[in-house]
Amino acid sequence: MDEGGAHPAAEDDDGEGSGMNVFVEALAWLFSPERLEGSYSLPVLLGQHLLFTIVSVLIAAVIALPAGWLIGHTGRGREVAVAISGAARAIPSFGLMVLLVLLLGVLRIPEAAIITFVLLAIPSLLAGAYTGLEAIDRRVLDAARAMGMTEWQVFTRVELPLGLPLLVGGLRSALLQVIATVTIAAYVNLGGLGWPIIQGIPLRRFDQVLGGAILVAALALIVDLLLAAAQHAAVPAGLRAPRTRRRRATAPAPASA
Repeated sequence: MDEGGAHPAAEDDDGEGSGMNVFVEALAWLFSPERLEGSYSLPVLLGQHLLFTIVSVLIAAVIALPAGWLIGHTGRGREVAVAISGAARAIPSFGLMVLLVLLLGVLRIPEAAIITFVLLAIPSLLAGAYTGLEAIDRRVLDAARAMGMTEWQVFTRVELPLGLPLLVGGLRSALLQVIATVTIAAYVNLGGLGWPIIQGIPLRRFDQVLGGAILVAALALIVDLLLAAAQHAAVPAGLRAPRTRRRRATAPAPASA
């Protein structure tokens, strides 16, 4: 009985030790000088990952932002935008990319991947654009028009600055989704930080798989922190100041001696 009861604890210790060993080996793999050499070096893979991400989000922004601003400014077409966004979110990215590769041919694999990532980024950017304008108090817009502003001036001087925080929030969401999904580009031999993961799984190189996952997570975390700061900075100063004054006003007065 005693011997039988000792096995689970031993297995737990082995499992914890094995997990720690894999993590240490993954760090060793990441910081090995070999990772900086060759066509599949980490800097090259990072550059490929960022290139696909930036190009895809820029193309998506060109498509989604004007449509979102038009919907938010006029108040028309919101139902259509919500339906399109919902449909785009429901499409499985990996299946769509494989389908596009089959339709466009093996010579247009990069285009197929970019189309997939663009479709993934559009819903968040579209939602950020029109919700940013919809959230503005209508009385502010009426006051701007009463001052004699044209519709273009209302849009550029009032709606855009006030809607910028939610727009940056949409950009933040789109970038994080694309960064995570670009990992599957390695399945069709396009490189990126997903390459160590895809290559390491069949070889049972778990240190390499974990190292690749750590890189993707670190990149997403850095981008998220930067855009969180940008989103905070995008709030107009006039909207931040009252909060500070309210905090000071509600702070308890120091007790008198």
